[in-house]
Amino acid sequence: MKDKYTATWLSHTSISEFLRCQRAYYLKHVYKDPKTKNKIKLITPSLALGQAVHETLESLSVLRREERFDKPLMERFEDNWKKISGIQGGFLDEDQESAYRKRGQEMIRRVYNNPGPLKKLSIKIQKDLPYFWLSDEDNLILCGKIDWLEYLAESDAVHIIDFKTGKKTEDASSLQLPIYYLLVDRCQKRKVTKASYWYLEFNDDLTEMSLPDPEESMTKILEVGRKIKLMRQLERFKCESNGCYACEPYERIIAGEGEFVGNDEFRYDVYVLLKQPENEGEDSIIL
Repeated sequence: MKDKYTATWLSHTSISEFLRCQRAYYLKHVYKDPKTKNKIKLITPSLALGQAVHETLESLSVLRREERFDKPLMERFEDNWKKISGIQGGFLDEDQESAYRKRGQEMIRRVYNNPGPLKKLSIKIQKDLPYFWLSDEDNLILCGKIDWLEYLAESDAVHIIDFKTGKKTEDASSLQLPIYYLLVDRCQKRKVTKASYWYLEFNDDLTEMSLPDPEESMTKILEVGRKIKLMRQLERFKCESNGCYACEPYERIIAGEGEFVGNDEFRYDVYVLLKQPENEGEDSIIL
């Protein structure tokens, strides 16, 4: 029976984390602090950077195209940066924050100088969080926010665009585009005919990707979704490596090593780790 309050909600982020490490999935999406009854969240400089850039660009999608650049793009970015400045963004000192801020500024300059689809017509799905029932029988819901949907007027179709703020390209086995394709296909009426990544760290132009096969995508995502639901029912979430880069930071928070910095808009308890992993800067964010 369909019940969105008891359903297992799936997203690209949660599915990716489950496939990477089941223990990490549990700590990020299931575990609640016994004292506060809230879920926990780790903020790092790379996540803060991605958040500031994404919020800056996505805020344009609700504006008419002729109004999007009325307010300087860099000014929008600086407004968003204030929200994650200092310890709120996991920055341990001014030099570290300055380095990440400069990276963000360069991405914003790149977009300003090469606005591409941001100056064209776009589509905004009218749900705060687009979702659809992946399986009524299994009580599974697939949800997610797509960064940008360009409207292709000549074909009355949609172009999915995802902004990337990390230093690495998306893995070929990623389920991100299949998930986004299904979401856009189910949550609005126009056909998806194009999908691209925009690697803002190093590319002026979009990188077009092959469209996923809808049936194959449904099969793969449903298979993972059923595994996640089963693990939640059995309450069995183990790290295959007995501790890895994905779950270890959250284990440290639970062990009391994290510094609490406040609650986010979803009431998550947000923490920073005063000793960050050396490869932290290689991470990117998925919104």
